Amino acid sequence: MADDAARPADSFGSVDELRVDGERWWYCRLDAIPGTERLPFCLKVLLENLLRHEDGRDVTAATIRRLADWSPEQEAEEVRFTPGRVLLHDTTGVPAAVDLAAVRDALAELGDDPTAVETGLPAHLVIDHSIPAAISGVPDAFLRNATIELERNGERYRFLKWAQQAFGDLRVVPPNTGIMHQVNLEYLADVVTSRHGWAFPDATVGADSHTTMINGLGVLAWGVGGIEAEAAMLGEAISMTTPSVVGFELSGALPEGATATDLVLTITEQLRDHGVVGKFVEFHGPGVSQVPLATRATIGNMSPEYGSTAAIFPIDEETLRYLEFTGRDPAHVRLVEAYARAQGLFHDPDRAAVYSEHLSLDLGTVEPSLAGPSRPQDRVRLSVAKRHAGEVLPSSPAPRDPASRVITGDDSPEAERAPVTLTDGRRTQLTHGDVVIAAITSCTNTSNPEVMVGAGLVARNATRAGLARQPWVKTSLAPGSKVVMDYYERAGLLPHLEELGFHLVGYGCTTCIGQSGDLLDGVAETVRAHDLTVASVLSGNRNFEDRIHPDCRLNYLASPPLVVAYALAGTVHIDLYREPLGHDPAGEPVYLADLWPTHAEIDEVTRTHVTTDLFRERYADIFSGDGPWREVDAPPGARFAWDPDSTYVRRPPFLDGVATEPAPPADIVGARALLKLGDSVTTDHISPAGAIPAESPAAGYLADRGVRPVNFNVYASRRGNHEVMLRGAFSNPRLRNELAPGTEGGVTTYLPSGEQLSIYEAHQRYAGDAVPLIVLAGRLYGSGSSRDWAAKATRLLGVRAVLAESFERIHRSNLVGMGVLPLELPQPADALGLSGTETFGLHGLDGWSGEPDRAPTSLQVTARSEPDEEPVRFPVRVRLDTPKEADYYAHGGILPYALRRLHARDRARAHAGARARSTGELHG
Repeated sequence: MADDAARPADSFGSVDELRVDGERWWYCRLDAIPGTERLPFCLKVLLENLLRHEDGRDVTAATIRRLADWSPEQEAEEVRFTPGRVLLHDTTGVPAAVDLAAVRDALAELGDDPTAVETGLPAHLVIDHSIPAAISGVPDAFLRNATIELERNGERYRFLKWAQQAFGDLRVVPPNTGIMHQVNLEYLADVVTSRHGWAFPDATVGADSHTTMINGLGVLAWGVGGIEAEAAMLGEAISMTTPSVVGFELSGALPEGATATDLVLTITEQLRDHGVVGKFVEFHGPGVSQVPLATRATIGNMSPEYGSTAAIFPIDEETLRYLEFTGRDPAHVRLVEAYARAQGLFHDPDRAAVYSEHLSLDLGTVEPSLAGPSRPQDRVRLSVAKRHAGEVLPSSPAPRDPASRVITGDDSPEAERAPVTLTDGRRTQLTHGDVVIAAITSCTNTSNPEVMVGAGLVARNATRAGLARQPWVKTSLAPGSKVVMDYYERAGLLPHLEELGFHLVGYGCTTCIGQSGDLLDGVAETVRAHDLTVASVLSGNRNFEDRIHPDCRLNYLASPPLVVAYALAGTVHIDLYREPLGHDPAGEPVYLADLWPTHAEIDEVTRTHVTTDLFRERYADIFSGDGPWREVDAPPGARFAWDPDSTYVRRPPFLDGVATEPAPPADIVGARALLKLGDSVTTDHISPAGAIPAESPAAGYLADRGVRPVNFNVYASRRGNHEVMLRGAFSNPRLRNELAPGTEGGVTTYLPSGEQLSIYEAHQRYAGDAVPLIVLAGRLYGSGSSRDWAAKATRLLGVRAVLAESFERIHRSNLVGMGVLPLELPQPADALGLSGTETFGLHGLDGWSGEPDRAPTSLQVTARSEPDEEPVRFPVRVRLDTPKEADYYAHGGILPYALRRLHARDRARAHAGARARSTGELHG
């Protein structure tokens, strides 16, 4: 039982006891407020959160009543959401822990106790984003890649071991265990949390946008970016507005031949077209029972790709079955069911809640599909994939059996094909549309046994038919859990996958995060020399420009079975329905239909070989790690000893010179545009995650410090070093900046002189001139990953405001968290007559003293081409969406805000202690 100190204010008399198996738990009854049964599942979870955290200050009875009375017509208002735990991975967790360590230093320098900076709620950090697919297609690929990972990332891992001992509620899942979202799904999440005598929904935030994967298990969770995750760990509630909730009714069942991936790509296209940015999506209806839990998780995983904050399934019998199947404690499963039924959180297909908007899908209409070549929402039906490829390729290659492309002796390649000599000495030809990467990767699909077994069966059938992968295709297998390899071995499918080159390369985000490694020997050189447009096909969730590999301009998302098929075909310029993948030893054509397993075949293998004991064995000792991890030294102490020579982990500058009181916000005048960008600029464009190019400013920085190019690693692994990330900002080779027409990549025009410079060089010039900077952009600015460095680097470049037509939710929030002002344009920049070469003034901040409730809702912008010309004037909407966000901005960001609060708290404690001592001495 909980003690009274933990009880909320309880204005509605909701606190009650729940008895399960003789145990008693406190919980906040939703039915204490009449009428709440009509609320969507996700809002019921938010309402419970408010009831449990009612304190009369941040959460009041009035706040609770407004949410309980929610209706689609209601005006959005601020809600304070207090998560029960935080989920991190290494490339967001390292910078988060770096920031917390820096706050400890800054607090100590103010004369306060640094240990006041503590993780106030459970946090799990899964190391999963650092293993490269450098070695592939050979039996020892995994061991060699794991060795490379540890050699490259030793500094980061020592730092994480320090963080684990320094912050009491932080637990690290070692490398080569699994991908954070699959580990969360299969082990960490508990759906209903039982802690300190209370039972409550397992509501979570994660520093990765695909935290929504756990929505499939009925857990309300979403990605917030590393900066907000840090604030949550420091005890700050997440500030948000009451969301619109889109009810998505499912009916029917998937037809033969369609996979969970096809369903997800269909939903992604439909929801992105509808427009769900910043909204919650909730699935309901009779079709919900036809969607297996792993498929639900796949749908939830893709939530950022269609833009919603969360995409949740309710708790039902399938939820309970999956918890039992993955080895959760039976007593806990009984608690989940009892709690969900008591709270009205258990799905009733005949009772629809009230929703803001309504959509529906008949699962029987889903077709096999791909998505690409550069956005997850751009679905391509497999039946027209060849035609689509022909439309995006520079020139369409003549139809030809891929198997005939391997040549020997003095045979001459056709004119439109480029010769290449492979590692084994064979000569072949490459052309536009060739698949050079085929990767079964990412938690999105590797968490789903049905599609993974489907891929294994396609591989088995292909090898039995005598087919082989095309020799120019780099193949890899990177599952999100060791359980996958266990059931592959049990089912006898692994040898067939390996025969096609799909050897295990690691347990982590490899190809899907840009850790794809080099292309096969000779392939990259040929692609570059002949300017070929080649493709990757992967079972991931992201295919943005330059994300997968710098030499792959076309990138397609596909189900794992289709990844195998495209490895056999070797080209995206093929009709998989009508053209053969190859020929058997007798010369007979073999088609995809000959290899594709039925639902019954997949189900038989899955039921027989994917069993509960695998999960129990693999997760029994998940936090221990292997020998190399256990041998990593963990520096002791409450404060981290920064190494000035480190190229991986450096103290960040965000708190340098921060005063104990913030200065009032002021107008931004005399500003210049650093970039003028178009629509759908992603966080991959703003802060790349992939390989660090040899000619980049970041590479120059590393080379000057003695780092050899082979050890440059990727940007994602260098996020603990602000110097690297600053130099990498806006350096994506596919970024098109209208201020530097005719260029791609991190180039801009330094406007005073008209010189074209790197973004980093231009920043240095402007900083020397004390010129504030802005960014002009189009629609959906900052879509993609919840990458806090996209906001951090923007701030370090001297950008004070971003003016865009619309923002993706997480990046807008991250900009605020870094003290960068997000402003919404009333029209496109061109329609406003802006070239981007003007001098800008942003007026309306003067006079605001920083009180959150008095923040301006709009500013007036002036844009002047010449000093003596009349400026263009237009209003912009200030996207500080809640008073808490206004507070963060007024403080210059979350970190200065947190430092000042901790300092004030420490001073208050010190004064209270001094008074107590004085009183004691007086009475003594």
